[in-house]
Amino acid sequence: MTAPERHITVTGSGDRSDAVAFLGRAVRLDDTAAVRVSARPDGLLGFWVNTGFDVLASRSVFGTMRPDDIVADAGMLRTALSAAEPGSAVDPGFGLDSAWRGALPANSGFTQLDDVPARTVVELSRGGAHLARTEGSAHGPATGLLDQDVLDVTSRDGERRASVSMRSLFAVTAMGFIRDADGHEITESSPLDRIAADEPVRIRVSGAWIRIDARYGSVFQRLEKIAMMTV
Repeated sequence: MTAPERHITVTGSGDRSDAVAFLGRAVRLDDTAAVRVSARPDGLLGFWVNTGFDVLASRSVFGTMRPDDIVADAGMLRTALSAAEPGSAVDPGFGLDSAWRGALPANSGFTQLDDVPARTVVELSRGGAHLARTEGSAHGPATGLLDQDVLDVTSRDGERRASVSMRSLFAVTAMGFIRDADGHEITESSPLDRIAADEPVRIRVSGAWIRIDARYGSVFQRLEKIAMMTV
């Protein structure tokens, strides 16, 4: 059967379940979320969402698509992928190009600063969530808390550093990008020692973005400034 003119095909059952889980978490954060799907030169499809924390979240899976850049309703695409057979083309629904503003981060050009233990990221996120519950309002966490820099990361040569905000750590954990040693979801009550002690979260930078890579996805925070340290 010929694929429709506008379609997304996720090639394997594992890839499909990853995409469905990613979209499900995006919808849980925002039931009107739009997802941008973009074909990459390496044969992967990048799924992108604007999280409610004003940072981008991304997960890549193997697949094909036409055209090579689509913005769709995250909930509708999740439903379509959930119902589809592995490897079959799905209709992404109406285009929502107007719902997406701004360019995507480049696939390359990032420089690694350092790795941070995943346990530390979860612990900091939980501490921020506790403050949000006690000091926030019905509208959510205070902006000052979200904008607070909670990780200062320096490159091994000491020449570059960048600060990661609470927004990014909330997004990493809310999107389920950190799991325990058995691959299970980390909940608010999960013991930290269920996460492998050597499980890393990698911090990278480019000219415009801080990239936070966990095992199950990445978060991108716009870079306000990279400090260049005098040696």
